[in-house]
Amino acid sequence: SKAADLLGLMHYMESMRLITVLEHITLTSDENVTVTDTELSNVPVRLYLPRRAPDGLRRAMVYFHGGGWCLGDAGMKFYDHMSRRISSELNAVVVSVNYRLAPGHHFPVPFEDVYSVTKFFLQDRVLSQYGVDPARVCVAGDSAGGNLAAAVAQQLLEDAEVKTKLKAQILLYPALQALDLSLPSYLDNDNKPLLPRLLMVRFWSEYFTSDPALREAMAANRHVPAESGHLFQFVNWSRWLPEEMRGAHVYSGPTFGSAELARKYPGFLDPRASPLLASDARLRPLPPAYILTCEHDVLRDDGVMYAGRLRAAGVPVTHHHAKDAFHGAMMFILWPLELSVAHRLFDAYMDWLHENL
Repeated sequence: SKAADLLGLMHYMESMRLITVLEHITLTSDENVTVTDTELSNVPVRLYLPRRAPDGLRRAMVYFHGGGWCLGDAGMKFYDHMSRRISSELNAVVVSVNYRLAPGHHFPVPFEDVYSVTKFFLQDRVLSQYGVDPARVCVAGDSAGGNLAAAVAQQLLEDAEVKTKLKAQILLYPALQALDLSLPSYLDNDNKPLLPRLLMVRFWSEYFTSDPALREAMAANRHVPAESGHLFQFVNWSRWLPEEMRGAHVYSGPTFGSAELARKYPGFLDPRASPLLASDARLRPLPPAYILTCEHDVLRDDGVMYAGRLRAAGVPVTHHHAKDAFHGAMMFILWPLELSVAHRLFDAYMDWLHENL
């Protein structure tokens, strides 16, 4: 991907997207679930409807796939498998959203797509059409999708047109802030699979712009202007990380950068892109959260800090921290790249859904 980018043959993320194509499977229904590709609010979605006769109204999940806002598809093998299992085992309607991707569509377009689908689905008439219990709907996502799920949950609370309240938010190894890209987890897991630090920096910067100036500033962690320094209180890891995750790192405070980048690309200071920047008052009314973090993951500290801030705001949180796992570990649940840790994480996730959705 890097070579193709340097030679001008193909944008870095476009060549990375070939992974998505290789993982894409043909749409098929089975004896348990009817699967269709359709649109909700003019956004493509893959819809999973259980065939089992409902015992009353069904549960529902609106799911946002990962891939750094640049990659991924609801039709990838893992996402299809997960959605089928949730639909079949929980007798739930699953809406897996194919939001538009960067670099073709920068922030806020991916967020607006997933928000539009969620708001549309939460209408009484739509929930009734699919036999969904309005009191048992959640949003969920992994990695960049976890970012989108957290942002959607926050935004719904400020939308007077939305009457239905979410039952839960599920955030699987989520990316939650673009302010401090030198957290202990970023430094300790600099070159670990599947998400080295510089790739995550590339994902973050491409979410906002393809201007290499922002990418370079983010890589140096010098992209936040001094006038936005007050936001660092929300991502101060010396306060929000437990001691065992701080390691030998000593918090030194932010190093500020040029105000020009923030003026040109203000998205990285927006809570819709960095949900950890939300005030305590905005966090307080949020629905219960399930947060999965992995020890060997640059995004570990994002999820840990959000779990801490939600708890401090009075939000019920189930925080599952996997000390032996890496970013995206749950995807390795299928042959030929099948790992026992993926089955363990997926089973724990399913158990929580059974009990809390």
